[in-house]
Amino acid sequence: MTAEHITPDSEHRGLVGALPPALRDYALLARFDRPIGWWLLFWPCAWGVWLTGAGAQWQLVAWLLLGSIAMRGAGCVYNDIVDADLDRQVARTAVRPVASGRVSKRAAWVWLLVLAAVGLVVLLQLRWQAQLVALASLLLVAAYPFMKRITWWPQAWLGLVFTWGALVGWTALRADLIGVALALYAGAFFWCMAYDTIYALQDREDDALVGIKSSALRLGDKVQAGVALFYALAVACFAFSFWLLRADWLALLALVPVALHFGWQVATLDPADGMNPLVRFRSNRWAGALMAAACFVVGNA
Repeated sequence: MTAEHITPDSEHRGLVGALPPALRDYALLARFDRPIGWWLLFWPCAWGVWLTGAGAQWQLVAWLLLGSIAMRGAGCVYNDIVDADLDRQVARTAVRPVASGRVSKRAAWVWLLVLAAVGLVVLLQLRWQAQLVALASLLLVAAYPFMKRITWWPQAWLGLVFTWGALVGWTALRADLIGVALALYAGAFFWCMAYDTIYALQDREDDALVGIKSSALRLGDKVQAGVALFYALAVACFAFSFWLLRADWLALLALVPVALHFGWQVATLDPADGMNPLVRFRSNRWAGALMAAACFVVGNA
């Protein structure tokens, strides 16, 4: 496989290119070349754990990170199986392993099951309440690839799916104060809405040609204002979550760094520059880390 078979937004082209050819396409299929996806899936899990006030819980957090890597990979494989025909029509995704025919759909299903088995091992490390919460997301996950065909807001569905870990992380340690967890989840939802709208800016022209719907297309020339609104709602929900846990104005100061990061993204976003949205999108790994720090401070102070 030559370099042009690696998707343009790969973060680790050299590392993926060094893999044996028999393994390379499976690494690409699970997006191991783009770790931003598992960070975005993992951070809400960590937020939920650290806001409980149960301390660092490093073993639990490590299991959740492994689960995020495996299940994000499984989700990407499933998405590529379902979207193979659409992917062939979009320049950025036409070289994906299933869309290009380098990996058969049958082989992709086997790889999905392997990744899901790793996710099952992680699931079994959680107490039963968290297991039930995690399993409750499966229908949402299964429906996600079809949303871009029927709604202008597939990013909203992704927001429901990709931030579910906030509820899992909380219920892994606590069964009370569910309002805190739900407000945290709501904030994570709007965070996802914002960063995935930024991500969708890369494909607006191709998406319009092949009939794929997205919030980036729906918002049109108001996309920057839309992203700003999503981030503002995220911060408001995060603040409400903290307030429900600790009715202390000082606790809300922990949100200042993440709010400033969101502000930087909005102020410097250039929808017309192909690399600009990708850089802002990827910067959300650091936004997630800032929010994780805030949750730890507020939960354990």
